Amino acid sequence: MNTSTTIDLLTAARLSHSGVGAFNVVLLEHAEGIVAGAENVGLPVILQISENCIRYHGDLAPIVLATLRIARAASVPVTVHLDHIESGALVRQGLALGVDSVMFDASKLPYNENVATTREIVAACHSFGVPVEAELGEVGGKDGVHAFGVRTDPDDAVRFVDQTGVDSLAVAVGSSHAMTTRVASVDLDLIRRLSSAVPVPLVLHGSSGLPDDQLVAAIAAGMTKINISTHLNGLFTGAVRAVLQEKPLETDPRTFVTAGRAALSAEVGRLLRLING
Repeated sequence: MNTSTTIDLLTAARLSHSGVGAFNVVLLEHAEGIVAGAENVGLPVILQISENCIRYHGDLAPIVLATLRIARAASVPVTVHLDHIESGALVRQGLALGVDSVMFDASKLPYNENVATTREIVAACHSFGVPVEAELGEVGGKDGVHAFGVRTDPDDAVRFVDQTGVDSLAVAVGSSHAMTTRVASVDLDLIRRLSSAVPVPLVLHGSSGLPDDQLVAAIAAGMTKINISTHLNGLFTGAVRAVLQEKPLETDPRTFVTAGRAALSAEVGRLLRLING
């Protein structure tokens, strides 16, 4: 059992100019594969559970409790993080279940409402000793509603952190959620300016769309937490599809899901090595 917290991982990485991988859990096999990949390379990882994932499973408790169990049994530091949560009720349920950190997403709201709502969530989470991530300057692509051209202004970011008390901040620097090809690029100069101005670790959402060199450059410029989901889901699904094409009469889901878990695990290990320098 490890005792590291999410903020411990982010603070250490920020000081060493390295990155922390934050990968999304969709099925239980995702949590198993991500942790196995982290253990294989001896590096920490963050397991993320989104509001979309919770909706798929029908409730927060089953997927969170199972993921927490896997995290606590790991031989490397693993924390469990609620990702893109827009419901205060879900945040409070997660706190009661013992999650390690929360990303509260009020980025669709006007600035003043975002600040007020986020500040309330921060107070609730901090009463449990749980750090909060928020988003400023909507990161592109999520549910198709955000514009690619949005960028976070450093002065706005400093003000937002000061007014809300958040512990880390997701910023818009050119990446986009849900990309299935790794062809995007980020504004490295903006990242450097944000990193110099903002007193908390920066979070890069939509990292699935960035090629390896852009991930490395973004971390060198000042990004700390690197969120990746779609890229790993693509590899998982591709491995499942390959087994079913080879064995079209297969009926035992363990046969093909095992292949997906193994493919995900291998890429998690490679990515963790990459972003940790």
